[in-house]
Amino acid sequence: MQKITLALASLLVAGCAAPAYISPVEVTRFVAPAATLGQGTITLAPAPGTDSTQPEYSSFADAIAQQLAALGYSVVAQGGAQVAQVALVQSVRTPERRGPVSVGGGASTGSYGSGVGVGIGLDLTPRPADSIETRLSLNIRNADGGTNLWEGRASMSATANAEFGTTQTAATRMAEALLRGFPGASGETILVE
Repeated sequence: MQKITLALASLLVAGCAAPAYISPVEVTRFVAPAATLGQGTITLAPAPGTDSTQPEYSSFADAIAQQLAALGYSVVAQGGAQVAQVALVQSVRTPERRGPVSVGGGASTGSYGSGVGVGIGLDLTPRPADSIETRLSLNIRNADGGTNLWEGRASMSATANAEFGTTQTAATRMAEALLRGFPGASGETILVE
């Protein structure tokens, strides 16, 4: 009897786990005509308005640096021929949920009498996990100024309990998706699973 009770309890707990969700990474890129990309030295810098002191920023900047190095750039701390500006925006959305208990009532009358009934409902579904929305942008330009040679934006959403809900795994996934097939066709939007 105790084994049956434990088995039922474990099934109930397993059924209460909120499902994990992760979206594809949506990437949009723009390339200047005749831009020289993927070679020489490049320095990473936070884009204007980006808080580079937030802990998540360094994970995403490091992931971008690794991808740029894999493309042929020599990533230097300062004095690069080109500058890569990194912007990161994350927001957490908590799904709304009603209370777990609902009460309903009813009454009836008829030629054979009347009746009153009350029903109580218990919602045992788990609370949905928070959703983390992440937007990563990268602009590459010459260090001496001018217009952007390359721009890219990536966005994805994942529940906090998903594999890519953690900062490090999300940073790696998004940086790889953003720079896949670099420099890419100007103006195209791709979805990376």
